[in-house]
Amino acid sequence: MKILLLGEYSRLHNSLKEGLQALGHEVLLVGTGDNFKQLPSDIDVSSRLRDNYWLNKWWQAVYLVSGYNHFKKDIYKNLVKLIPQLKNYDAVQLINEDVFAIYPDDEIKFLKRVFDQNNRVFLSACGEDTHVIDYYKQEYLRYSILTPYVELDGLDNDYFFSFKYLKPEYRRLHDFVINNVQKVIPSDIDYALPYAGYPKAVSMIPNPVNVDKIPFKSLNISDKINIFFGINRYSFYKKGSHIVLDVLKDIEKAYSDKVKIVLAENLPYDTYIKLYNDTHIFIDQLYSYDQGFNALEAMAAGKCVVTGAEKEFENYYGLQEPVAVNGLPDRKALFESLAQLIENPTQIVEIGQNARRFIEKEHHYIEIAKRYLEIWNIS
Repeated sequence: MKILLLGEYSRLHNSLKEGLQALGHEVLLVGTGDNFKQLPSDIDVSSRLRDNYWLNKWWQAVYLVSGYNHFKKDIYKNLVKLIPQLKNYDAVQLINEDVFAIYPDDEIKFLKRVFDQNNRVFLSACGEDTHVIDYYKQEYLRYSILTPYVELDGLDNDYFFSFKYLKPEYRRLHDFVINNVQKVIPSDIDYALPYAGYPKAVSMIPNPVNVDKIPFKSLNISDKINIFFGINRYSFYKKGSHIVLDVLKDIEKAYSDKVKIVLAENLPYDTYIKLYNDTHIFIDQLYSYDQGFNALEAMAAGKCVVTGAEKEFENYYGLQEPVAVNGLPDRKALFESLAQLIENPTQIVEIGQNARRFIEKEHHYIEIAKRYLEIWNIS
């Protein structure tokens, strides 16, 4: 069967593609690399204007003066050229309603052509969108990625990306996509909760992780405990980085003879992965109830991951043993969680082993691909 995957923000579509191919299906992935992450795709529609130093500077200056984003227009032009190739697929899946992060009206024009050429289109709910931000704004949850915006002043620029989804043009895009897809498929608890009971939404299908590409290495702690934290400046507060960095300073003071802290910032995906190879404790996002993709891959490698692992997550999987440490967005609680691990290094090793077994059981990329095929109604 022929399957078209549009967009990539983590490695969800890449891992899904690998699972589908292992099952004998033909898959085409179209993406932009998602800026500094440089995520791979079969067809890269990113703007090449950024490759030319002077053109890049010129169009950045135009954007600062006029607000006109020529890079988005360039991506749209690349997509339009591609339209004749994107037809007669057995299933098409969008990574997000704002698939390529171009102007919403251009996104609608492009997607309309794709929808007209293909009968079965599906939407992955695995990131921020209009419905998710609406839900988080209502504060139904104990906390969310919007919590720092509520609690701290001066974060309007940091939340520009989130609140763009509430603008009329993005609501039009949301309505257009929802009205034209067959199903909406949440990828973890953080999106399953907002989409519970939503028209067209189905039960969560967990993120696929290619365990065959991620070797498991049992943790060996013979000297200092290595703690790794990756910083994404574009989502600094939403990930709880302000809390993590403060706590790591305190940890370094309290346990200077026992820990080594490694920080990484805005790195390409491949570089990021290599950098945490010697890590024992891997810290990811705090304002979450489930694990994001970076956390899942670290768990697959056997790391002890500190991130969202709330009761909702434990109950969904019926867990009887810890597979990750619930990193609460609270300085005192996070410090205590890390101190507990540092003072009991055998727990770090055990959690890393549990994590690998959990990923193999619940996130295996081929098994997850089979679940997508069921939803897509492809045998």
